[in-house]
Amino acid sequence: MGKSSDPIQDGSDEQQKRSEIYTYEAPWHIYAMNWSVRRDKKYRLAITSLLEQYPNRVEIVQLDESNGEIRSDLNLSFEHPYPPTKTIFIPDKECQRPDLLATSSDFLRLWRIADDHSRVELKSCLNSNKNSEFCGPLTSFDWNEAEPRRIGTSSTDTTCTIWDIEREAVDTQLIAHDKEVFDIAWGGVGVFASVSADGSVRVFDLRDKEHSTIIYESSEPDTPLVRLGWNKQDPRYMATIIMDSAKVVVLDIRFPALPVVELQRHQSSVNAIAWTPHSSCHICTAGDDFSSFDLGYFIHGTACC
Repeated sequence: MGKSSDPIQDGSDEQQKRSEIYTYEAPWHIYAMNWSVRRDKKYRLAITSLLEQYPNRVEIVQLDESNGEIRSDLNLSFEHPYPPTKTIFIPDKECQRPDLLATSSDFLRLWRIADDHSRVELKSCLNSNKNSEFCGPLTSFDWNEAEPRRIGTSSTDTTCTIWDIEREAVDTQLIAHDKEVFDIAWGGVGVFASVSADGSVRVFDLRDKEHSTIIYESSEPDTPLVRLGWNKQDPRYMATIIMDSAKVVVLDIRFPALPVVELQRHQSSVNAIAWTPHSSCHICTAGDDFSSFDLGYFIHGTACC
């Protein structure tokens, strides 16, 4: 645990900006993580464990700006069944809603953080299978930023489920693909997309639940697509990654089938993607070659950023 810093001079030499790196060493392998966006909880991060056993862990850590250390709080560390495949804080910048954290594994779980930070309590454990106490493992989920009462989950049972977390009930459940669904992402209030082991990206509109649009399929038949990122600043664009591939495929939903561009900067398989929240043309990628890149891409035939 520590901090290192290096000053960076700006072009005018009139002021100095400081770039700082903060380090926190967890007691186990980290798999999922997510920043809190609440204005009253700056520099708060949820991290989850990857342990080959039933009990796993979730920690909520916080940067102490007075000494530059990221610290954990035992009150905000709790046990979790199985390794969480994803974790997300509620998208509530203005702090109008309860302080919630969601996780996915065998079920979708909602955890409430006490106002005094004294504890984390399980608020809901949501099972989409009405006929059994078990459901297909959840591979991922996404919290709808435009309508925070909605969460969409993806599952190995080929379905996507849209939850109304205020009612703690299924709003919609769709057989989304022919094989396991590996990721899901919202593109607006009622529009989401998913990727699957069947090699397709499909877009769904909740106003027409009987139909979906396939906007991309792997060039090699039945090659799985494993991750999906929808551009929050410009919802015309999304990105996906192919299993065991070093490529990142950027798509324009207005022109199905043909990628806008294929980004190839990695030397090994890409395993994670994230669009920058403040820019429509930057995406961060991480791969098995131990590297990450912040990349621009092409729009309308011109280089962006």
